[in-house]
Amino acid sequence: MKKTILFVEDEESLVSYLEPELQFENYNVITARDGEQAWNLYKENKSIINLIILDWMLPKLDGLEVLRRIRRHSKVPVIMMTARDYIGDKVAGLDSGADDYITKPFDIEELLARIRVIIRHQDDQKDTSAVYQIGDLSLDTKSRQVIKNDEIIQLTQREYDLLLILLQNINDTLTREELLDKVWGINFDGQPNIVDVYIRYLRNKIDSPHHESLIQTVRGVGYVLRYENHD
Repeated sequence: MKKTILFVEDEESLVSYLEPELQFENYNVITARDGEQAWNLYKENKSIINLIILDWMLPKLDGLEVLRRIRRHSKVPVIMMTARDYIGDKVAGLDSGADDYITKPFDIEELLARIRVIIRHQDDQKDTSAVYQIGDLSLDTKSRQVIKNDEIIQLTQREYDLLLILLQNINDTLTREELLDKVWGINFDGQPNIVDVYIRYLRNKIDSPHHESLIQTVRGVGYVLRYENHD
């Protein structure tokens, strides 16, 4: 079945270039030219949208506001596009729930590779059904729910993927390179410290106050998910 991408971009030349490229790769493409239209199209088509490519600078509503609105309702993967290679922009986008980002100008093959990684993760997770648990934290791959102390924890797609890999390897130390390959894909050419950024996001969401972090740093190597019950 064809995957559907909501492509949000106001630059006509980029739309006329990317839209047919995505269609050639066998994606259905819904295109929005401004943030307000993007939000309306998302609401109308959210049941069929598999991925959103979202420009930062948009008329009417900027990309960050569109992302925030979407994240109140859905974990659908979002790739942010920005013309400015400012770390502050990237951090703001990731903090607001973006799963990935790409800086203009970019090579079409890089964007397509990132799309394939995200779609593959979606498909892989649909093919398996399992419940993983550590302490009072559980992840159900069928419902895609993460529960802590009987409360649902809202995670982005990327945070979910990272937590799932860690849960599948409890007590095993994973290097940053292994996590990059498993979560972001072997073709990812961004900054390796993206792993550290997402580990911090996860800790903020799943750790209990006054307790040691479930995700422990193995200095100079990577991270391990470990639970030590001191009760």
